[in-house]
Amino acid sequence: MGLKFRMFMTMFLLALVYLAFLTILAAMGIRFEFLMFFAAFMIFVQYYFSDKIVLWSVRAKVVGESEAPELHQIVRELATRARLPMPRVAVVETSIPNAFATGRNPKNAVVAVTTGLLRTLNREELEAVLGHELSHVKNRDMAVMTIASVISTLAFFVMRWAMFMGMFGSRRDSGGSAILLFVVSALVWFISFLLIRALSRYREYAADMGSAMLTKNPKALISALMKISGKMKFVREEEKARVEGLNAFFIIPAVSGKTILSLFSTHPPVERRIEKLEKLAKEMGW
Repeated sequence: MGLKFRMFMTMFLLALVYLAFLTILAAMGIRFEFLMFFAAFMIFVQYYFSDKIVLWSVRAKVVGESEAPELHQIVRELATRARLPMPRVAVVETSIPNAFATGRNPKNAVVAVTTGLLRTLNREELEAVLGHELSHVKNRDMAVMTIASVISTLAFFVMRWAMFMGMFGSRRDSGGSAILLFVVSALVWFISFLLIRALSRYREYAADMGSAMLTKNPKALISALMKISGKMKFVREEEKARVEGLNAFFIIPAVSGKTILSLFSTHPPVERRIEKLEKLAKEMGW
């Protein structure tokens, strides 16, 4: 209940920030309909083709049951328990031990694992990780995060437009208005960025809880998280940098040495996730 409340409050604060931003735009007489349409279109394209974009970006290969029978069996069993359609299964050739799920809805979902993950985890741990990813699918996290990002994207475009008008505007008063608009839109974008990152971290906790409920084995997920995070330290920096754009999808971010503070992270600290899973295991007697 505490986790649900935090997610609700984050969405509520996002809505307040967005409403205030649109109100300010209207009060300033800014016609933002076109920018809103453009931002929504960009988000829609990203959302609708998310599975193809993500799979292409990491050169993931969708595999049939004959190519990966055990992997398909685990995914099918978990999908049945979660009352989800059987997603497509993909494998990424990389030494980074990780997994992700993508797709605009459960009917178009893809669950992918890396060859590094398959070499690192045993069957129970792999099942726990896949349970986490299928929980993302069941919770429709792709849709939730996309909807949460629409006005934030609009604020980013308004910020860029205001910067352009401030530099090239012909009238002094229009330049002053552009500066004010730039400051407001930049502030809205930054606040929404922080709130969306917080929402993403909460949804990772929810997916961890979902995996524990699906597998009835939170200790397997704890073990998997420890193994993945431990092995990540030995992955080459250039290998991490190659897939860093997908950190929001991974079960544990493949962060390079240049990564910023946890406040800006899409995932909570592994130690905190393990702590919550241990508490759940004790409460449920697992």
